[in-house]
Amino acid sequence: MPLKFKKILVSEETYETAGVLDVNGDGVLDIVSGAYWYEGPDFKIRHRIGDVRAEGEYYDDFSTIPMDVNGDGRMDFITGGWFGCNLRWHENPGDPDREWTEHIIAECGNVETTRAWDVDEDGQLEIIPNTPPAPLVVYKLMTDENGRGTGRFAAHKIYDESQGHGLGFGDITGNGRGDFVLHNGWLESPENPYEGEWIFHPDFELGSASIPILVVDVNGDGLNDLIVGQSHNYGLDWYEQRISDSGERTWIKHPIDPYNSQYHDMQWVDIDGDGERELITGKRYRAHCGSDPGGADDLGVYYFKWNGECFSKQVIDYGPAGEGAGCGIFFSIADLNGNGLLDIVAPGKDGLHIFQNLGQS
Repeated sequence: MPLKFKKILVSEETYETAGVLDVNGDGVLDIVSGAYWYEGPDFKIRHRIGDVRAEGEYYDDFSTIPMDVNGDGRMDFITGGWFGCNLRWHENPGDPDREWTEHIIAECGNVETTRAWDVDEDGQLEIIPNTPPAPLVVYKLMTDENGRGTGRFAAHKIYDESQGHGLGFGDITGNGRGDFVLHNGWLESPENPYEGEWIFHPDFELGSASIPILVVDVNGDGLNDLIVGQSHNYGLDWYEQRISDSGERTWIKHPIDPYNSQYHDMQWVDIDGDGERELITGKRYRAHCGSDPGGADDLGVYYFKWNGECFSKQVIDYGPAGEGAGCGIFFSIADLNGNGLLDIVAPGKDGLHIFQNLGQS
């Protein structure tokens, strides 16, 4: 039986990213989006974070990654921007009436969006911006002798060529190490990710690939596959990894949803609580301000459930702009009310929404 969701409009602000974190340390999750944070559990009271650079329909803020960067016990967040060409973190002041101080991590070039993965398997997330015209660089938070953040990051260049649009991370080879996936191939991890050589395999061309490209074992055969949305075109597909008896690796493309466009962000979580993960994604409304194929089509947020042979599509929300909602460039999933069910926090140029998971009732 499909899940039911209650749609809640938090704000009509048009920021395209939202993160979930306990801002004020009261043990209740809050929402951070753009220039504001919204107090849980009802998210009706908002506090100002600070100005966000506006560029036409865009705000130069394309991720909200929670992290205690300076080790003071308060959650900060990390973002980056296409127009400012930098990666930065915003310092939680510990006072709801004070604005947050912005700190530049790196002048890294145009940031499409940013993700966090544990690249070196030390239990701490690293920050990796998708910078299409620039090389692939991993930013590692430097810590003190007690393992607390120092507010400084070390930069490790992984790949000298231009990244292109699209970025994923996961174990392609099955050796337990995470590999990077780009739009035109994948980078095989060495034993030491910061000192060894990453080997590029030009196995595929994924188009205007999503961020992230998901690296997951879709069909349960023990090999990780790829799930890829088209960020600026029609299409959502999975690429089945196969290895022949001779050791040759090939990728078989299977469509999931060819009929909708602008699948920019996606997550792989157990949304229905059955112990198996589902694909959650949706349209990034006006990703290129209406110039993408399908840009004028209806909006939607969906979850796709693997049924053993293909993905079954379930609609969470759908409709024209002003009625249906999308899920921006960086959406978040968390149990906001502590009832054991994962909810969806969906920002975008259509406003900031919560989809409260009501289960199958």
